[in-house]
Amino acid sequence: MAEKYSVSNFSVEQILNFIKSGEIVIPEIQRPFVWKPKQVRDLIDSLYTGYPTGYLIISQSPNVKLKNGQLSQGEKIMIDGQQRTTAIMTSILGIEVINARFEKKAIKISFNPLAEDEEEVFKVQDNAILKDKKWIADISKLFTTDFDSYSFINEYCANNPDIITPTELNKKITQLLSIKNRLIGVITLNKDLTIDKVTEIFIRINSQGAKLNQADFAMSKIAANTKFGGNILRKTIDYFSHLAVAPDWYPEILRDTEFCRTDYFSKLSWLKDDRENIYDPDYSNILRVAFMSQFKRGKMKDLVSLLGGRDFVTRDYKEEIAEDSFNKLKEGTMHFMSKSSFQDFVLAIKSVGFISNQLINSQMTLDFAYTLYLLLKQDNSIDRSQIKRYVAKWYVLSTLTSRYIGSTETVMDADMRQIREKGFIEFSKEIEQAELSDTFWNIGLVQNIETSAINSPYFNVFIASQIRSNANSLFLDGTKIADLITLIGDVHHIFPKQYLIDNGITDKNRYNQIANYAFLDKPINIAIGKQSPNQYFKKVENQCKTKQCVYGNIIQKELLYNNFSENCIPQNISEMTFEDYDNFLLLRRKLMAQKIKEYYYSINT
Repeated sequence: MAEKYSVSNFSVEQILNFIKSGEIVIPEIQRPFVWKPKQVRDLIDSLYTGYPTGYLIISQSPNVKLKNGQLSQGEKIMIDGQQRTTAIMTSILGIEVINARFEKKAIKISFNPLAEDEEEVFKVQDNAILKDKKWIADISKLFTTDFDSYSFINEYCANNPDIITPTELNKKITQLLSIKNRLIGVITLNKDLTIDKVTEIFIRINSQGAKLNQADFAMSKIAANTKFGGNILRKTIDYFSHLAVAPDWYPEILRDTEFCRTDYFSKLSWLKDDRENIYDPDYSNILRVAFMSQFKRGKMKDLVSLLGGRDFVTRDYKEEIAEDSFNKLKEGTMHFMSKSSFQDFVLAIKSVGFISNQLINSQMTLDFAYTLYLLLKQDNSIDRSQIKRYVAKWYVLSTLTSRYIGSTETVMDADMRQIREKGFIEFSKEIEQAELSDTFWNIGLVQNIETSAINSPYFNVFIASQIRSNANSLFLDGTKIADLITLIGDVHHIFPKQYLIDNGITDKNRYNQIANYAFLDKPINIAIGKQSPNQYFKKVENQCKTKQCVYGNIIQKELLYNNFSENCIPQNISEMTFEDYDNFLLLRRKLMAQKIKEYYYSINT
């Protein structure tokens, strides 16, 4: 069996030379440096005292056949240890790094050769240190090739007379400079390993337990590529995901003047005014949708292979495939960022009642829905006026069936293949017939609603169905469920929790069943307290006789029973006590399932 990786020890100086020569690529070097200055100081202190600093992990790409027929050695990409290495580069070599405000600055570490006992040997440079002659303000000055130790030592001793001798200082300086000779373990992964194996080994080796997923690996590969513009593409994806969550961060991007001159900038600048939070994609979501919509594949490891130039037929690696893959990914990213496409997609999701991110329980399901939207826009056989309806309906179907939860990439890949071969219309009909049979609606969905998970996809779809039908909240005519979920709404236990507990139903998985939930205005909920349904529902029914409101504002029987219907409340609720609780749950689950069914098929119109 071939070795999966090799382990070597290299000095700090050797590693820095590998990076300067381009033999090892750090894909994160052009991104904001996330370590705090104190962490840089701690790392230098560990190297100075000889403490271990952990392994660096290098992934070697396969050799690539260039367009001229020559074979190019696969690049070595650092996939773990990037922050440590960047910290060494900025503090020892004086290289500027990009901080969170996109300012290029070197992190300067100061050294105190006179430190004793509990005194700090290293500090991050500040104004106080610059005024204190016992501190060497910037250790990078000592690591330059033209550093004159003799002159430096004499000057330092002159500035600190009778405190340290030249011989003693020389020992301290020698120990400091020995940092470049400290050995660091480097694990180089075999270039023939699959992305699955690379990920597995990474997780097993990484002492901090951080997980490398396939999107992370793909992003490292993208960022390491300067020939086909991967480094700028990586930055674009990062910026979009950041702006989507925090539009006020836009002024910080303006500091990156190089990026602002690219076509990507104009494609994402609209996000500065966007306050919608239905779909706030992170980098993995953007990458996945851009990949699937352009390559018609669903497995991220295929993207990693294609960006490396893999020919799936001949199984070797070709430069033209890598170039084509980067171009397609750029195009997919541009499509993803399009203001009109993104906002149109969000409107499609909101049109079927998913008006709040509280109702979104799966980013993967949203990812596939947006992929589908972009695919259908490219399909000339599809009626463009129907695209949003198709996408919205598929989103509801895949949410109801938890289609993209579990073996997500396998299902997505199979769906992409089926859509490619059959077309979406035929494919969706087949899936609807197979997944949404009478058995599903009458038995499966009723059973699925038997859960206490308030973020359940079935409860989310039920609420979305109420929102789409403009349903009123319980006991109120004119106050919509849409108003409560986006403003100050709260869920109400139809059989009050304390009432059930007081009567022996103490299992929270029973009293917190989603079939026991309804949206209700908070003051009404508080007023009801722990009364049994046969008490407070009777009071509401009596309002229709006395015309005096106790709970809510409904005083007409027709309106009241219509309100019950909107909220799937059994008509005989005013006769129920805790003894009827289990029967109530079953009745309501059936009513909820029926409402969801009617809602789903109403999307056809």
